[in-house]
Amino acid sequence: NRPDVLDSALMRPGRFDRKIEVNLPDRRGRCDILAVHARTKPLSENVSLSDLALKTPGFSGADLENLLNESAIQAARDNKKFIDNKQVDAAFERITLGLSSKSLQDNSKKRLIAYQQVGHAIVSTLIPFTDKVDKITLIPRSSGLGGYTRFIPDQETLDSGLISKGDLYAKLIVALGGRAAELIVFGKGEITQGTTSHLENVYLIARQMVMNFGFSKLGPVSLGDSSNEVFLGKSLINKRYNYAESTSMHIDGEVRKIAKNALQIAINLLSERRKEMDLLVEILIQEETIDSKRFMEVHVHVHVCVHV
Repeated sequence: NRPDVLDSALMRPGRFDRKIEVNLPDRRGRCDILAVHARTKPLSENVSLSDLALKTPGFSGADLENLLNESAIQAARDNKKFIDNKQVDAAFERITLGLSSKSLQDNSKKRLIAYQQVGHAIVSTLIPFTDKVDKITLIPRSSGLGGYTRFIPDQETLDSGLISKGDLYAKLIVALGGRAAELIVFGKGEITQGTTSHLENVYLIARQMVMNFGFSKLGPVSLGDSSNEVFLGKSLINKRYNYAESTSMHIDGEVRKIAKNALQIAINLLSERRKEMDLLVEILIQEETIDSKRFMEVHVHVHVCVHV
């Protein structure tokens, strides 16, 4: 399983010279795997394995088996004879996000988190963003999330393995939607650390755009180290760069520029949708969870009313 740590003598022709790569299954493969494990599970008629396969990109066969097993356990806890979408969704969130916690009691904190999550969701509908909103919730998880917005990844992009500069920029804008909502509603002095995980993702994506993909003014060059690190911490002990220190300063400048531009676009988009944002926040605080259908109904209704 680790050909990168084998001696080159072992990899000569006639020895261990053949590699068999077992990649993660695509959507069709996930659907077939789910069908195999579902044979022994009492699934309700409204559970669609095709839809479930769409929501589980990156899942291995073992992960999918675990998902259905957890769904069966959840159904037993709920005293249900059949596994429904509710149990499947609960199992999916337990595996990916951790156990659910008690609802937030602090109304001010609840409102703040609601604006962050609604900000992500609204921005995603206003730009050419391939991932679709699946769920917005304020129910905390044991992983430390006070609430979250879940997206369904675009399967065609995942299957192709290619992602454009526009797609990456869209991900940055959506990720900064929460910070943009904070700035618009509460001002610079009241922004919180609640968007830290999104800021970390923004930094990683923006840095890859500059260093690996050539999506900046530095030009079509790849400055990252493409070699796999065999021993953990090796790069920290022997830190060498294949570019000048001045180039490093330009890299940092381009990363900050990309992030700031994405944040400004998110602010501009949400500033024009303040009524929609306020309405969705009130609904989210009352109901604690908004599914994709409910979200789009509110989004389309407000959009039509504004233009009428």
